[in-house]
Amino acid sequence: MDMTTKVKGILFDKDGTLFDFNATWAVWAYDFLTDLVGGDAPKAAFLGGALGFDYAHRTFHPESPVIAGTAEEVASYIKPFVPDVPDAELLDRMNAAAAVAPQVEAVPLAPLLAELRARGLKLGVATNDAEHPARAHLVKAGVLEEFDFVAGFDSGFGGKPQPGQLLAFADQHGLDPSEVVMIGDSLHDLHAGRAAGMRCIGVLTGMASGPDLSPHADVVLPDIGFLPDWLTQQDLWPELETQR
Repeated sequence: MDMTTKVKGILFDKDGTLFDFNATWAVWAYDFLTDLVGGDAPKAAFLGGALGFDYAHRTFHPESPVIAGTAEEVASYIKPFVPDVPDAELLDRMNAAAAVAPQVEAVPLAPLLAELRARGLKLGVATNDAEHPARAHLVKAGVLEEFDFVAGFDSGFGGKPQPGQLLAFADQHGLDPSEVVMIGDSLHDLHAGRAAGMRCIGVLTGMASGPDLSPHADVVLPDIGFLPDWLTQQDLWPELETQR
C-alpha cells in the first residue's frame, strides 16, 4: 500500500470506537440478562459467565464474545441455557435491549464528525451489532446524518473480521480501499481492514490493549479524537480546491 495516498473515507467501528465499550454494554448485559431470567440473579450471573461478563461487578473479560462478535454469535453462547426461548425471540430481545442501551460517547462526536466531513471525507460505520440498533444509537447521539454508510452484521455484507462491509462502503462511494481508513478497538476491526486493503487505526476505548492492537495497526491512538491530528501529521487529508 502507498502510504502517501490521500485518505478519502473513514470507516468507524461503533462499540468501543464511537462509544465507550464498557460504559455502554455493561448496562446492556446486566439489564438484558436480568430481564431474560425474570430477575433470577444467580441464573443471570451464570449466563453472564457464558458471555465473559461479571454480573456482580458489571465488567467484561477481555476475551468476551460480546466485544467483537455479532448478535447471533453472542446469542449462541447463552442459547443452550435458555432452551425455552426460541432463537428468533432471543435475538429480538437482545436487539431490543441493545437499541435502548445508554450510549456513552468516546469523545464528543458531533464536532469531530463535522470537522471530518468539512474536509471532504466520506464517513461510514461498520459494526457487528445489528443495523437497526446501530442506527438507533447514532440517532440518539444526534450524528446519524453525518454518516454516508451504516452497516450491521445483518445488512447483507457479512460481519467482521470478514471485509464485506468495508468493501461495500468503498464500492458504494467510488473509493479505492487504499483511500479508506478502518478505525476500531478490536482485532476483528483491524483484521477486516487488512483483508480489505485499507489503512488500520486502533483505539483504546474498548477492551483491547495497545500491545494487542499495535501489531495489526498502522497506529494506535488513545481515542478517535486524535484522528484529525494524525491525518495532519501524516499529510493525508484529501486534496480539495476549497482547502487553503
